[in-house]
Amino acid sequence: MVMESIPHRQLSSEVAVDVGRGVRFRYRSIRSARARAILTIQHEISRVFRKVLDSEGFLEVLAPIIGPVTDPGIRGAGTIEVPFYGETYVLMTSMILYKQMTVASFPRVYSFSPNLRLEASASSTTGRHLVEFYQLDLEVAHGTCEDVMTLGDTLMFEVIRTVRQKCKEQLATLGRTLHLPPRTLPQLTFSEAIELLLNDGFTLDPAEEIPWEAECHLSNQFSTPFWITNYPATSRGFYYLRDADHPELVRSMDLVLPEGYGELSSGGEREYTNKGVLQRMHETGEEPQKYGWYLDMLEEGIPPSAGFGIGLERLTRYVAGVPHIWECSPFPKVPGVS
Repeated sequence: MVMESIPHRQLSSEVAVDVGRGVRFRYRSIRSARARAILTIQHEISRVFRKVLDSEGFLEVLAPIIGPVTDPGIRGAGTIEVPFYGETYVLMTSMILYKQMTVASFPRVYSFSPNLRLEASASSTTGRHLVEFYQLDLEVAHGTCEDVMTLGDTLMFEVIRTVRQKCKEQLATLGRTLHLPPRTLPQLTFSEAIELLLNDGFTLDPAEEIPWEAECHLSNQFSTPFWITNYPATSRGFYYLRDADHPELVRSMDLVLPEGYGELSSGGEREYTNKGVLQRMHETGEEPQKYGWYLDMLEEGIPPSAGFGIGLERLTRYVAGVPHIWECSPFPKVPGVS
């Protein structure tokens, strides 16, 4: 475990006030050397993602934008409904269910998927929430958590190594010093993370997700990205597979950035049987009738799989070292800012 004391990256009141102004006048700020540096770094990140995944035998697929159903596991954010030829469809919050569909045909897939989540207006002050954002989504048929975490390690290493090498001018413009992470990132279990936070005075429910303030505190203790594994089943969506040896847990993990930047990626192994998903839906309070095509697909059979999504703007924010994520989108949509 690589830990050290790093100052928390709090948003100053001036930065928070400037978010609305920055979004409103994006047509001006996008012309600046700062914006060009950030978006050039983002381009390089995307290029590295494609290079690594293509070399690993992945196929890039086009992500859905709307559909009859989307990922419900979005931690309290709202969805956007649209009329669709007499039906009500939703804009994608994540393509997780559709990735499971795709690996029935192609064993390794990835996509740069657009997502829309109506986050609470207060989340604009965290510096890491957008309403409209992109994810690198990938899925591996017959994969395990260990398989995709190894892939995540490689992606993080190659992104940071390449940006350090090819974006020196842009990093200098931003005043950012990037440290190369180890090829194998540190890991701690959810229970270990909870214990560390309880020892630091946080009051937490060990059956729920780690709240943002606590996650940010934990993130500040690390000098390198790190994984949190073995989440409680009560904290995750119906599509995560229970651990056979510890049924109170699911085979799921998060990748967390250091320096207070917080969670970057969530993923894990998928529940892939109709019976298993129905049982998990019952536990999580989901309405099975909303998921007709998905349950039909599971009934016909799909392979087990594992995967994750990486927030492209969140990774750009960390790599570029900027305080607010709105600068990491060419056309930012920030919660509560119209």
